[in-house]
Amino acid sequence: MKNARTTQKTMSKPSDRELIERARQGDMGAFGELVRKHQPRIFRLAAHMLRDRSEAEDVAQETFIRAYQALARFDGRSEPYTWFYRIAVNLSLNHIRSRKSSRTVQSDPRNDARMDAFLVERRPSALADPQGDAGRKEMYAILCEAIDSLSDTLRTTLILVCVDGMSHEEASSILGAPEGTIAWRVHEARRKLRDFLRERGIDLEGEVA
Repeated sequence: MKNARTTQKTMSKPSDRELIERARQGDMGAFGELVRKHQPRIFRLAAHMLRDRSEAEDVAQETFIRAYQALARFDGRSEPYTWFYRIAVNLSLNHIRSRKSSRTVQSDPRNDARMDAFLVERRPSALADPQGDAGRKEMYAILCEAIDSLSDTLRTTLILVCVDGMSHEEASSILGAPEGTIAWRVHEARRKLRDFLRERGIDLEGEVA
């Protein structure tokens, strides 16, 4: 029985903190596991923030480069994934500010990188309904436009909590703001989204106004 427990413990997957510690000791494979585990969500976060696939890929890659370079400074007060998210959010916001200063023109919202994230979660029945799928894509394009109308602060908070599914506590750790502030931002962002969509004749309950 003792041997069985030992084998089970040996075969169990290491935690993120254990992988970080192994990476700090020079285990590149351990850091590679962290990248494989968290890269998809980091890319999705960057895609929602930047609306550009190429830039999102760059941010996802740079996030883990920065994290690896800063391994010695990781103090363990937060979970590794919130640390990755914090780096990704800061890099994404830097990209957005750079765009604003250079007056970069945004692409057609229908080619928005976020469309993939929205449409991949559609119901299987949608595959047999191209017309309905086109309607959903139109709706998602308007929703993306609504999200883009928010301030960077509200939009980032909304993406973390409502799109990525973070708790207020997790978002608080990533953004460095009190949980009460996170709750207010989410409430305010949702209010602004409702107003934006209603102006375009869309009801969030699924009915046309």
